[in-house]
Amino acid sequence: MQPEERAELLALAERAELVELADRSLADGADLRVVVAPEVGCVATQVVEPVARERFLLGDVLACRAEVELDGVRGWSMRLGDDRAAVLAAAVCDAEANAGRPLAGAVAELCRRVAARSAAAEAAEWAALAPTVVAFEELA
Repeated sequence: MQPEERAELLALAERAELVELADRSLADGADLRVVVAPEVGCVATQVVEPVARERFLLGDVLACRAEVELDGVRGWSMRLGDDRAAVLAAAVCDAEANAGRPLAGAVAELCRRVAARSAAAEAAEWAALAPTVVAFEELA
Protein backbone atom coordinates (compact mmCIF):
# COMPACT_ATOMS: atom_id res chain seq x y z
CA MET A 1 0.00 0.00 0.00
CA GLN A 2 1.32 3.42 -0.94
CA PRO A 3 1.82 5.94 1.89
CA GLU A 4 -0.69 8.34 0.32
CA GLU A 5 -3.38 5.66 0.22
CA ARG A 6 -2.63 4.66 3.82
CA ALA A 7 -2.88 8.32 4.94
CA GLU A 8 -6.24 8.66 3.18
CA LEU A 9 -7.63 5.51 4.79
CA LEU A 10 -6.32 6.35 8.26
CA ALA A 11 -8.04 9.72 7.91
CA LEU A 12 -11.34 7.88 7.40
CA ALA A 13 -10.88 5.31 10.19
CA GLU A 14 -12.98 5.40 13.34
CA ARG A 15 -11.44 7.09 16.37
CA ALA A 16 -11.77 4.02 18.61
CA GLU A 17 -10.01 1.65 16.22
CA LEU A 18 -7.14 4.12 15.70
CA VAL A 19 -6.61 4.74 19.40
CA GLU A 20 -6.72 1.01 20.19
CA LEU A 21 -4.14 0.20 17.52
CA ALA A 22 -1.87 3.10 18.50
CA ASP A 23 -2.03 2.02 22.16
CA ARG A 24 -1.03 -1.51 21.15
CA SER A 25 1.81 -0.10 19.08
CA LEU A 26 3.18 1.90 22.00
CA ALA A 27 2.71 -0.92 24.53
CA ASP A 28 6.05 -2.50 23.57
CA GLY A 29 7.91 0.53 24.91
CA ALA A 30 8.66 2.11 21.54
CA ASP A 31 10.29 5.54 21.75
CA LEU A 32 7.67 8.11 20.73
CA ARG A 33 8.49 11.72 19.99
CA VAL A 34 5.79 14.16 18.92
CA VAL A 35 7.32 16.24 16.13
CA VAL A 36 4.22 18.36 15.45
CA ALA A 37 1.62 18.29 18.21
CA PRO A 38 -1.96 17.96 16.99
CA GLU A 39 -3.03 21.33 15.65
CA VAL A 40 -6.38 22.41 14.30
CA GLY A 41 -6.76 24.77 11.38
CA CYS A 42 -8.60 25.38 8.15
CA VAL A 43 -7.67 23.87 4.81
CA ALA A 44 -8.84 25.36 1.51
CA THR A 45 -10.84 22.81 -0.45
CA GLN A 46 -10.76 22.83 -4.23
CA VAL A 47 -12.98 20.80 -6.52
CA VAL A 48 -13.09 20.29 -10.26
CA GLU A 49 -16.29 21.21 -12.02
CA PRO A 50 -17.20 18.06 -14.00
CA VAL A 51 -18.35 19.60 -17.30
CA ALA A 52 -15.80 22.37 -17.97
CA ARG A 53 -13.20 20.64 -15.79
CA GLU A 54 -12.28 23.92 -14.12
CA ARG A 55 -10.98 24.07 -10.56
CA PHE A 56 -12.66 26.34 -8.07
CA LEU A 57 -12.44 27.00 -4.36
CA LEU A 58 -15.32 25.29 -2.60
CA GLY A 59 -14.50 26.67 0.83
CA ASP A 60 -12.48 26.05 3.96
CA VAL A 61 -12.81 22.91 6.06
CA LEU A 62 -11.69 22.28 9.62
CA ALA A 63 -8.79 19.82 9.82
CA CYS A 64 -6.32 18.56 12.38
CA ARG A 65 -2.77 17.34 11.67
CA ALA A 66 0.05 15.76 13.64
CA GLU A 67 3.47 14.27 13.04
CA VAL A 68 5.35 11.81 15.24
CA GLU A 69 8.57 9.87 15.28
CA LEU A 70 8.34 6.26 16.46
CA ASP A 71 11.70 4.59 17.09
CA GLY A 72 13.28 7.12 14.71
CA VAL A 73 10.74 6.71 11.88
CA ARG A 74 8.26 9.46 11.10
CA GLY A 75 4.52 9.16 10.75
CA TRP A 76 2.01 11.82 9.73
CA SER A 77 -1.73 12.29 9.65
CA MET A 78 -4.37 14.84 8.76
CA ARG A 79 -8.05 14.30 9.46
CA LEU A 80 -11.14 16.42 8.99
CA GLY A 81 -12.51 17.89 12.21
CA ASP A 82 -10.78 18.69 15.46
CA ASP A 83 -10.20 15.27 17.06
CA ARG A 84 -6.63 15.61 18.34
CA ALA A 85 -6.48 12.12 19.87
CA ALA A 86 -7.56 10.46 16.62
CA VAL A 87 -5.07 12.38 14.48
CA LEU A 88 -2.23 11.59 16.90
CA ALA A 89 -3.21 7.91 16.91
CA ALA A 90 -3.34 7.89 13.09
CA ALA A 91 0.16 9.40 12.95
CA VAL A 92 1.43 6.65 15.29
CA CYS A 93 -0.19 4.02 13.06
CA ASP A 94 1.44 5.59 10.00
CA ALA A 95 4.85 5.50 11.71
CA GLU A 96 4.26 1.87 12.73
CA ALA A 97 3.64 0.97 9.09
CA ASN A 98 6.51 3.11 7.76
CA ALA A 99 8.94 1.43 10.15
CA GLY A 100 7.74 -2.08 9.36
CA ARG A 101 7.25 -2.67 13.07
CA PRO A 102 5.36 -5.69 14.46
CA LEU A 103 1.89 -4.15 14.02
CA ALA A 104 2.46 -2.93 10.46
CA GLY A 105 0.25 -5.79 9.27
CA ALA A 106 -2.50 -4.71 11.68
CA VAL A 107 -2.31 -1.17 10.26
CA ALA A 108 -2.64 -2.59 6.74
CA GLU A 109 -5.61 -4.71 7.85
CA LEU A 110 -7.27 -1.65 9.42
CA CYS A 111 -6.79 0.20 6.12
CA ARG A 112 -8.37 -2.69 4.20
CA ARG A 113 -11.39 -2.67 6.54
CA VAL A 114 -11.78 1.09 6.17
CA ALA A 115 -11.54 0.80 2.35
CA ALA A 116 -14.22 -1.91 2.36
CA ARG A 117 -16.52 0.18 4.58
CA SER A 118 -15.98 3.22 2.38
CA ALA A 119 -16.73 1.26 -0.79
CA ALA A 120 -19.87 -0.22 0.78
CA ALA A 121 -21.08 3.23 1.88
CA GLU A 122 -20.47 4.65 -1.59
CA ALA A 123 -22.31 1.73 -3.23
CA ALA A 124 -25.25 2.23 -0.86
CA GLU A 125 -25.33 5.94 -1.66
CA TRP A 126 -25.36 5.24 -5.42
CA ALA A 127 -28.08 2.62 -4.92
CA ALA A 128 -30.20 5.18 -3.09
CA LEU A 129 -29.66 7.68 -5.92
CA ALA A 130 -30.31 5.21 -8.76
CA PRO A 131 -34.10 5.73 -8.81
CA THR A 132 -33.58 9.44 -9.46
CA VAL A 133 -31.48 8.98 -12.61
CA VAL A 134 -33.11 10.30 -15.76
CA ALA A 135 -32.29 8.30 -18.89
CA PHE A 136 -32.67 10.14 -22.18
CA GLU A 137 -33.40 8.42 -25.47
CA GLU A 138 -32.06 9.57 -28.82
CA LEU A 139 -34.51 10.21 -31.60
CA ALA A 140 -33.25 9.09 -34.97
